[in-house]
Amino acid sequence: MAEEKTTKTSLDPDIEKNKTVAALSYVWILFLIPLLGKKRSKFSQFHAKQGLILFLLSFISWFPLIGWLIGLAIIVISIIGILKCLEGSWWKVPYIYDISKNINL
Repeated sequence: MAEEKTTKTSLDPDIEKNKTVAALSYVWILFLIPLLGKKRSKFSQFHAKQGLILFLLSFISWFPLIGWLIGLAIIVISIIGILKCLEGSWWKVPYIYDISKNINL
């Protein structure tokens, strides 16, 4: 039996053109590249705003124990975010998305 592999293919030109740049949103301060450089891309802006919140939360990781756990969670979320961007998905990071949708730049 052949297994079917499900993949998300996007026909949206904004996503296809900007998914690699949007993936930078989850690499610490590189969220600034899609945030400032791709203002017309809703896909890039969506992920860059979530990246901004993760960047700000990363400063908590400097504190022992709880901060380290939060830092580890941020690393995991960032890896998932990069993968979701590259597949063209509008992934809403739990709790982070709710904060990021209030950002108007």
